[in-house]
Amino acid sequence: MKLTVFGATGGIGRELVRQSLDAGHRVTAVVRDPARLAVTGDRLDVVRADLTDPQELRGAVRGRDAVLSGLGPRSRQDAGVATRLTRTVLRAMDAEGVRRLLVVSAGPVGPEPRDDGPLDRAMRTLVSALLKDVYADLREMEADLARSGTDWTSVRPPRLQDKPLTGRYRTVVGGFPRKGRFIARADVAHAMLAMIDDEGTVKQGVGVAY
Repeated sequence: MKLTVFGATGGIGRELVRQSLDAGHRVTAVVRDPARLAVTGDRLDVVRADLTDPQELRGAVRGRDAVLSGLGPRSRQDAGVATRLTRTVLRAMDAEGVRRLLVVSAGPVGPEPRDDGPLDRAMRTLVSALLKDVYADLREMEADLARSGTDWTSVRPPRLQDKPLTGRYRTVVGGFPRKGRFIARADVAHAMLAMIDDEGTVKQGVGVAY
C-alpha cells in the first residue's frame, strides 16, 4: 500500500513509519524537521511541510491508500493542536479525494467500560480533570472527523509507554477494554496498521489497551 504518516517524528508516528516499511509499504512521512526522523528506508519519502496549509499537503496525500496521523498535543499547553492540524489534513484529503484516515485520540474521549471497578473509574475521572483541555481538543477533533467525508477511525489508547512491540493487546470498537490502563506506543501503531483494511472500524472510535 501507499501510506502517508503525519506526526512522523512523534512516538507513535515514528513507529507507524518503521512498521509500515517493515511490512513492505511505500511510506510518505510528513514532518516539520526531517532531521528529527531517525528512520530510513528505500520505500520512504520524507516531505517537509507546513502543517497549517492544506494546499501544501495535497501532494503528500495524493494517490494514497490511507493516511495515518499521530498528530496531537504532547502537553496541556498544546491543547488545540489536534483539532487545528487535523482540519488541515482533512481539507487536503478532501481536495485529493483520499478517503481512509486513521488518527490517534485517547481512551477518556470515548465511553467508559460499564463493568470497570471503582479504582479505574476514579483514575479516569482524575486524569480527565487534569487533562480537561487536551481531551476537549480531541473530542472536537473527533467531531470534525464525524462531519467529514472520510472513512475515518479514531484509535483511543490509555496511558502510553515506550516499550517494545508485542502485538498482543485488546481492541473494542465503540468502547474501551475493561481495566485497560496501559499500552506501548509501538502497539498503538501496530493496531492502527491492522485497522486500515478493517471495515468494521470505519467511522468508529476504537479503544485499544493491554
